[in-house]
Amino acid sequence: MAPQRIDINRLKRFSNVELVARQVVEGFITGLHKSPFHGFSVEFAEHRQYNQGESTRNIDWKLYGRTDRLYVKQFEEETNLRCRILLDVSSSMYYPVQQQASPEQPNKMAFSVYAAAAVVQMLLKQRDAAGLTLFSDHTQLHSPVRSTRPHMQYLFGKMEEHLKQPKPEEKKATAVATVLHNIAERIHKRSLVVIFSDMFESFDDTDKLFSAMQHLRHNKHEVILFHTVHKETEFDFEFENRPHKFIDLESGSELKINPKMVKSQYLKRLGEFRKQLKLRCGQYNIDYVEADISKGFEQILLPYFLKRKKMF
Repeated sequence: MAPQRIDINRLKRFSNVELVARQVVEGFITGLHKSPFHGFSVEFAEHRQYNQGESTRNIDWKLYGRTDRLYVKQFEEETNLRCRILLDVSSSMYYPVQQQASPEQPNKMAFSVYAAAAVVQMLLKQRDAAGLTLFSDHTQLHSPVRSTRPHMQYLFGKMEEHLKQPKPEEKKATAVATVLHNIAERIHKRSLVVIFSDMFESFDDTDKLFSAMQHLRHNKHEVILFHTVHKETEFDFEFENRPHKFIDLESGSELKINPKMVKSQYLKRLGEFRKQLKLRCGQYNIDYVEADISKGFEQILLPYFLKRKKMF
């Protein structure tokens, strides 16, 4: 399936996160219908298969007439899944700095917000429950986990607040490990934990990060890590062969240098970190997804969809 594209004309009339999330999810579901996953349908969001011996009171007979299969209407209280979304809102997530990030040309923050909103939209369609945690070097928001539409709209609104500024109003560092330890202690019911972060805080203290990730799994939570990056410049370090000024968005420090002079050293160190991150995720049964912000939202929804199917 090709990466999902956004209808720009529609966005000119509606520019809110919820609408973009709906459009992304609708496009994704349409793509599934044309793929080997065609068994997934919109009905799945509102029905579950009938189990022999249970009451027939809530069977959807109209759906039976169309599909020749028995499905039971599923209500709010029959929530299947509890999902906690962790969204990194530290300063480095505003890279590349743009005057106005969009779904078509996002920075890491915009990509993560729209991708997380699409996951929330999927949860809403499937009558699942969602909670949102926004973090930088501390937890800025930790919402309850609920499955109601007003609650989901509240989450959309909180995420949308981070799209209204082209760069952070103040410098905020990242403390992924600290936040993960804290979240592992605060989530008391088995949940799916979905993380959107560039993980740049962790280069110098990988043991602390991996300990926090193991903590989540020890508490029986399923975890998907979407390692959100601008692959061309951050992972491949592709810059023109001329002097550049590099600015650390979290500390404000500046370095003037020709990228060619440090590229090999940078790629070696980054490669070691990526290798360790993938290895530890594999050891802890954490789904690791390298999410390149230039490649659309399907790379988010498909791993989520597959993870959810595995859990039930």
